Amino acid sequence: MADDTASVRTPDDLEALDAVATAALIRSGEVSAAEVIDAAIARIEDRNPDLNAVIHTRFDEARAEVAGGLPDGPFTGVPMLLKDLWPGAAGEPFHLGVQGLKDAGYTATVDANIVRAYRAAGFVILGRTNTPELGLTATTEPLAYGPTRNPWNRDHGPGGSSGGAAAAVASGMLPAANASDGGGSIRIPAAMCGLVGLKPSRGRLSMGPLQDEWGNSVQHVVCHTVRDSAAIMDATAYPFPGDGVVAPTTGQPYAAQVTTDPGSLRIGFAAVSPRAELDTDPDVEAAVRATAVQLEALGHRVSEDSPAGLGDQEQLANFSTFWVAGAAASLDRLGSWIGRELTEADVEPATWAMAQAGRMVGGPDVISIQGAQMSFRRQIAHWWDDFDLLLTPTCLRPAPVLGELASSAEDPMGSLLGSVPYAAFTSPFNITGQPGISLPLAMTSTGLPIGIQLVAAYGREDLLFQIAGQLEAATPWSGRRAPGL
Repeated sequence: MADDTASVRTPDDLEALDAVATAALIRSGEVSAAEVIDAAIARIEDRNPDLNAVIHTRFDEARAEVAGGLPDGPFTGVPMLLKDLWPGAAGEPFHLGVQGLKDAGYTATVDANIVRAYRAAGFVILGRTNTPELGLTATTEPLAYGPTRNPWNRDHGPGGSSGGAAAAVASGMLPAANASDGGGSIRIPAAMCGLVGLKPSRGRLSMGPLQDEWGNSVQHVVCHTVRDSAAIMDATAYPFPGDGVVAPTTGQPYAAQVTTDPGSLRIGFAAVSPRAELDTDPDVEAAVRATAVQLEALGHRVSEDSPAGLGDQEQLANFSTFWVAGAAASLDRLGSWIGRELTEADVEPATWAMAQAGRMVGGPDVISIQGAQMSFRRQIAHWWDDFDLLLTPTCLRPAPVLGELASSAEDPMGSLLGSVPYAAFTSPFNITGQPGISLPLAMTSTGLPIGIQLVAAYGREDLLFQIAGQLEAATPWSGRRAPGL
């Protein structure tokens, strides 16, 4: 993305800038941090009633922080929103999309390490974004806060579980927002909202103090440009005391990789579902094949080849079992937070059904699944002995209509099962811990974004930033915005 700060003359022009350009403008003195924050607040107040992306605001606190002086970091004065799955600051609302926590008026007791990193980098946190209950499904329609709508088409959802974050960024409220990914929850909303969404390697960013780095979930941001994803990771990807996994450093600073020539890479691709029973939307398949052709034209060696185990039914069953066991454990933990056991009335039908199923999973089952996932991780990793990158759809289908994946008492597990086509190509790499990036390279015939995923070997975000930067230069997307904004 070219340096476009020279054309900015008023705060109203800030919407077109990414986080890197916004920070540069503040450093130059052409605008102040206060002007940037006020402009972002105005956009949230104007657009959020239509989209329901932001569920808690801290505008007065943010303005006071700016007035009191911000840390001197690479993103001083740039606005940030937090996904409501992570504690932001002690004493502030923290509900994870759960009605019982909302009713209890629960507030965080600790600061998340990622939030400490954001603040040290100079970001100003303006509030919290909507998420499905406990982040369990690929749609952001929690009963506690209502559905978030997709800026590209309000009849459709923005995906999940970082749907509020993606809708906020895609609608221009701010240039980047915190997101997390336990089965595709950065990449799926990025794909559905026309954004860049990188799932980092396991252990790249701290998950403390409430979660461990060894799990399937990681976090980063959704944004418009590759350079924002790279520069924000440079500013926040460092270990904290007690972190269980620290990913190897290869190619840092990542911002420099965005303009680095990757050379001729060996790229395999899969254009259709790894599972025969799941259909692939024709527009999605066509987009993957077109990207393969484009990569070949850029000088890469491209072939239709992918890891054989991606459609392994046993691994899908293991992932699902681990998922529902996690739901049960989460309800127990949240009950300890509010001082009473959560009941069926405190959560959605899907969450309750998953938790009840999870309570049937024994300790030996969990240990066995962990062993199977370890074997899967080692098996899949060997494919990258012969290839540098894997190209796939991010999701098999574009954004679903609101309500299609929503939880219901009549079909409580329907939202989980309905999420499978959206996570078929994302969840395997949460098991393996590999980095994957979704890029907004195509649109459906009906005007919905299509995300294209690229996956690298563990620890090789540098390759993802190189190829993503090359594709962004060849097919610029950062200036594309949803209609009607």
